[in-house]
Amino acid sequence: MFDLDRWREIFQSINKNKLRSILSGFTIAFAILLFTLLFGIVTGLQNQFKTAFVDDATNSIFVRVWKTSKPYKGLQSGRRIQLKNEDYEFVGDNYADDIQYATARIYRNVNIVYKNKQNNYQLRAVHPDHQYLEKTIIDEGRYINLRDLEDKSKVIVIGRLVKKDLFGEKPAIGKRVNVDGISYVIVGVFSDKGGDNEERLTYMPVTTAQKLYGNNDHIGQINLGYNPELNLDEAIAFGNKIERELRKKLNIHPDDQSALSVRNMAEANKGINQFMFALYFIVVFVGSGTLIAGIIGISNIMIFVIKERTKEFGIRKALGAKPSSIIGMVIQESILITTIAGYLGLSLGTYILSTIGDSLEKYFIKDPHVSPGIVIGATIILILAGLIAVLASKKGSTD
Repeated sequence: MFDLDRWREIFQSINKNKLRSILSGFTIAFAILLFTLLFGIVTGLQNQFKTAFVDDATNSIFVRVWKTSKPYKGLQSGRRIQLKNEDYEFVGDNYADDIQYATARIYRNVNIVYKNKQNNYQLRAVHPDHQYLEKTIIDEGRYINLRDLEDKSKVIVIGRLVKKDLFGEKPAIGKRVNVDGISYVIVGVFSDKGGDNEERLTYMPVTTAQKLYGNNDHIGQINLGYNPELNLDEAIAFGNKIERELRKKLNIHPDDQSALSVRNMAEANKGINQFMFALYFIVVFVGSGTLIAGIIGISNIMIFVIKERTKEFGIRKALGAKPSSIIGMVIQESILITTIAGYLGLSLGTYILSTIGDSLEKYFIKDPHVSPGIVIGATIILILAGLIAVLASKKGSTD
């Protein structure tokens, strides 16, 4: 039950011993403040990594080719490597169980005209799975489908900003636009979390681009999404296997990094996980040191408080006060100071993170914040440390 007299005594004790109360509160508040800032910065780094890959599937593998830099099997260096449909099909047919999504890419810069408006945009000719690998969000209409590929349809999907440039607020679905002198029907409008550059793209079927812009079976790039059931090590091994097989098929030297590049997001994810683990270990180590310093500080102060008030406790006991009542009053005072100071430390830390958050982006720290649960847990640890110090010291003073 709420005991008004006890709380009045607690506040009188705090007011009587202002310096001791301030020192106790400062020790706790400072420890929680540092704890909040440390974990907030780590969270900001983690957010930056997530943002960097926000517009690509985390299980992506990108296969790119260029010119050879080493002679191999009688073939000279400087040879231009060209991916073809058969290479795309080779990967899909031989590794179907390990692939969730697959698409080719052909890049082309095009001029798109609608009535009296026109602009230059990058065009990507793709397969339907590209939607999931690129995390494309369809706002209106649809994406490229299998029938478009089979019929080599003259259809395109335009980005949100392409629509804004050419149509403003008017509908774009079903309208015809002129793309480098060829008429196409707009079947979809998309948005992308990758930002403005991604939303100024246009997509068309890869087979249409091959027919109209070269009449060949050439492709510029192969993008894959590995089976998400693979762990990171298995996904890395899978990517390495694809690279070895493609090098053999395309007659590329095993050490020629210029001719063939396989970028596997599993490697990046593993590196990020290792970095974040090391960073969390450092933060936990430093944070634990901060908490230990706080624990020592609050424990020493509470021990001093108990010894300072030994005579007072003796008088209370002589007047009939129970030991449990005396201990309870000191514990309440300890909890009150620790809770208020912990809240102030958390509030100040949160305020600092929110104030300087935007300026930290140049240091690759985005939206730094901390989970209240972590800080509350640290505060509870400090409260328990204070209680243990109180109980250990009070036992001697009340015996």
